[in-house]
Amino acid sequence: MSYKMHILVCGGTGCRASASKNIICRLEDCLKERALEDEVQVIATGCFGFCEKGPIVKIMPDNTFYVQVKPEDAEEIVNEHIIKGRKVERLLYKEPSKKVTVSDSKHMEFYKKQLRIALRNCGFIDPENIEECIGRDGYSALAKCLTEMTPEAVIDEIKRSGLRGRGGGGFPTGLKWEFARKYQADQKYVVCNADEGDPGAFMDRSIMEGDPHSVIEAMAICGYSIGASKGLVYIRAEYPLAIERLRIAIEQAEKYGLLGENILGTDFSFHIEIRYGAGAFVCGEETALIHSMEGHRGEPTTKPPFPAESGYLNKPTNVNNVETLANIPVILNKGADWFASIGTERSKGTKVFALAGKINNVGLIEVPMGTTLREVIYEIGGGIKNGKKFKAVQTGGPSGGCLTEKHLDTPIDFDNLLAAGSMMGSGGMIVMDEDDCMVAVAKFYLEFIVEESCGKCSPCRIGNKRLLEILTRITEGKGTMEDLDNLRNLSQVIKDTALCGLGQTSPNPVLSTLEHFYDEYVAHIRDHKCPAGKCKALLSFRIDPQLCVGCTLCSRNCPVDAIIGERKEAHFIDTTKCIKCGTCKDKCKFNAIFRSHIKQQLLASKKHGTKYNSANR
Repeated sequence: MSYKMHILVCGGTGCRASASKNIICRLEDCLKERALEDEVQVIATGCFGFCEKGPIVKIMPDNTFYVQVKPEDAEEIVNEHIIKGRKVERLLYKEPSKKVTVSDSKHMEFYKKQLRIALRNCGFIDPENIEECIGRDGYSALAKCLTEMTPEAVIDEIKRSGLRGRGGGGFPTGLKWEFARKYQADQKYVVCNADEGDPGAFMDRSIMEGDPHSVIEAMAICGYSIGASKGLVYIRAEYPLAIERLRIAIEQAEKYGLLGENILGTDFSFHIEIRYGAGAFVCGEETALIHSMEGHRGEPTTKPPFPAESGYLNKPTNVNNVETLANIPVILNKGADWFASIGTERSKGTKVFALAGKINNVGLIEVPMGTTLREVIYEIGGGIKNGKKFKAVQTGGPSGGCLTEKHLDTPIDFDNLLAAGSMMGSGGMIVMDEDDCMVAVAKFYLEFIVEESCGKCSPCRIGNKRLLEILTRITEGKGTMEDLDNLRNLSQVIKDTALCGLGQTSPNPVLSTLEHFYDEYVAHIRDHKCPAGKCKALLSFRIDPQLCVGCTLCSRNCPVDAIIGERKEAHFIDTTKCIKCGTCKDKCKFNAIFRSHIKQQLLASKKHGTKYNSANR
């Protein structure tokens, strides 16, 4: 059926949580009521990337981009835009920097500097319809490989492209495939690592939800190249939508003869199965992942042998993550030289980042390697929320480090980030502002690592526990200057002796914050002060009796009944009950509640000859 217009609605996890399914239903009902269902098609797509402003609705062919759409907006969109041809102005995006309305996503600062290769189909196709994928060159690279290229030629093309693994390590993909091919065995395996576990990361999930066929096609190409007939997708069970769409995509590919026996009439056969992970971060490491798929405890093992020699069921196995695989079909369709022309000398192509934290434009972005952190944060990301001052950006997840203002002009690639004390990782990018405590940030990541450590090796199991204990003491105002030396020394020991990449990189948040925010550590220890005001143990809340009018708003909102006082009389806070949540300060309309540091309270008490106690009046 030929449609005159298409309404694309984001069907990614984030927008679905904001009622995008209801938007689709309302749009379809409105079109049916006006007998337009044969002229206008509503399509649920994958993620558009602009998550901060979701749910997103896009009208084609005029490319009108509506943001923060609600189900009740559906009727107006149909009446005004579809029938009358008038854009719904209130739903258009307003560029905060220029204070102008932008109707076409191509002219939005968020998209201008992006180059979508791995994300090329996300937001453009129905991921549950294989024909839409085929209409955008889906499976053409597989057909080309099977009919025009030898396995060696395919591997050579990937090597020439300069593609490096997007899962964190950055190992050359073509070389990895070559290693797997050279080992002989009666059975080989291709594994897709979809076990995305970094806090704040949602790159691989979005690709699986928005374009699962690109991953399936790439796995089949890899199977042809290395001589494997079986593929396994290891995906965490917490991704139900990605799993559902992947399952549908596999069934459709089999139905169309693009998976299974004698693909496209050739003698090449390839089958894909789905295996579920239980959310263990360590299973992102390839040997731990393989053990988990075999039904064993998810623990890494020493290498060699590498999986390319002895992996799943002791057979040669190639493991690539989702984003790496998503690049494969494009490289083979457009050529290695085209891909190699993008990026930097040693880091080719693009990188997908999950941009999150204190940033105006939270979302999924894909930029050419070599794009600076400043361009990502201030142009694509729209700068820091609420006009706050930029403080740090954390890249690489728990394995990465925190970079400061002096690193903002650093071109993003594997080598530059490592040199700056961080790493690319899988692509998490969390922005922090002046209100974030860097000691607490390091503590947060150590808590995550300690929780997720498999416990197999002592440096990770015991060493990171000791690091966390030291950081906890510092955030509670009980640290010593000697603790800072111990943090450095122990971190280096863990890096040098841990078994796998998780343990070897786990001290990075500690080392990078010590390097760039040493004064903040010293303030916690010597001054018993958290400069950002985040460490609760070092804070106290006080009501100024001169400003308090006794409105009782603070006491009525206090979750632990720690505020005492009669109506129209000055109130006070019982610090033995206070949990320092700050609700009272947020609710006070008279600015009568102040946040101060414990040391300041002690000094004030000493000055006035009083004793600081639980009843801080």
